Amino acid sequence: MQLLAVLVALAVAAPMARAVDTPSVTIELAHGTPREQLTKQTLEQVLASYDLKKYTFTRKVIIEQGAINHAFPTLTMNAGFAESPDMLLSTFLHEQLHWHLRKIDARQRSAVAELRSLYPKIPIGLPASAENAYSTYAHLVDCYLEILADREVIGRERTDAVIRAKPWYTWIYGTVVADEKLIAGVVARHQLLVQ
Repeated sequence: MQLLAVLVALAVAAPMARAVDTPSVTIELAHGTPREQLTKQTLEQVLASYDLKKYTFTRKVIIEQGAINHAFPTLTMNAGFAESPDMLLSTFLHEQLHWHLRKIDARQRSAVAELRSLYPKIPIGLPASAENAYSTYAHLVDCYLEILADREVIGRERTDAVIRAKPWYTWIYGTVVADEKLIAGVVARHQLLVQ
């Protein structure tokens, strides 16, 4: 029944989707639980529904129930968004963008240095931010790029709903939304946009 609801949601969203040109992505399950299987099915539908070529930097994904989402060494997503295609898409894009930024690490480090001067006092730790200062500053960039990617793929209204619903990185997302022009300038100056 859960899968049916997800598929109906994707079918409703499909008219907004562009021509699909997403490279093939291998999705593995860590434990093969029903929740992981449902998440895999939802992610496969998401990948089939949207053109994500521009945002696909690694082609292997592991779904692991209970895991914290992370990009390295292998993009790993938890099974928490099996019934939320938009949230699953946003999470997928977020982790893919870490791979993009890793390829241009020197430029990202320069952006982080600038962000340190703009935001000298930041929270550390969940739910407000990341586990350390560097990761928090780096996530200002990653989350900004995630919002841009989400808007391109699913539009502003659905992106706004997804970002408001995220229970983690609340300070980071709030700062990106409140200071979008400022962060956009940092990202542009350091040439971090996805081309």
